[in-house]
Amino acid sequence: MSLENNTCKKQLWERLLDRLCDLCIVISGVSLVILTIIFGWLVYGRYVLNATPTWVEQVSLLLIMFIAFLGASVGIHKNTHLGVSLFREISPRPVRKTFELISYLTLAGFGLVMMVNSYDLVMFKWGNDIPLLNIPEGIRAIPIMLCGAFTFLFSLGHLVHFFKGVDETSSLVE
Repeated sequence: MSLENNTCKKQLWERLLDRLCDLCIVISGVSLVILTIIFGWLVYGRYVLNATPTWVEQVSLLLIMFIAFLGASVGIHKNTHLGVSLFREISPRPVRKTFELISYLTLAGFGLVMMVNSYDLVMFKWGNDIPLLNIPEGIRAIPIMLCGAFTFLFSLGHLVHFFKGVDETSSLVE
């Protein structure tokens, strides 16, 4: 019964991480669509109406933060993030496993540091407003904080697989 319970927990943990990843993809995708629409409005306003909407620049900067940072955390979960993997891939299996462990631990540590420090940035900047939008400047750092949290969680998911003996890179190498 405990084996069945552990399998259920494992599946729940993996499903949670998959749903978080899907949520990041949806938010990034919707942000990209909104970004495209508001730039269309910018061009229409500037050249047809002869009245440039000034808020577009600030909204686009905010949307790009969501697209970039949430998209980066998706790369961590799906193992598609940028990295120099040549040495890991050409190494013998024991060395490759060591590189994988170091990579996941480093990413988890980086995500944790990123989350904590960007939370401090959110709190520090919350009292100032984004020009033309009149919303707190700290909102710009929320995607960084989320990326750190998701990077940490997704790296923990990879570490769980690593210690369970699941080879996530075997399809890439062999």
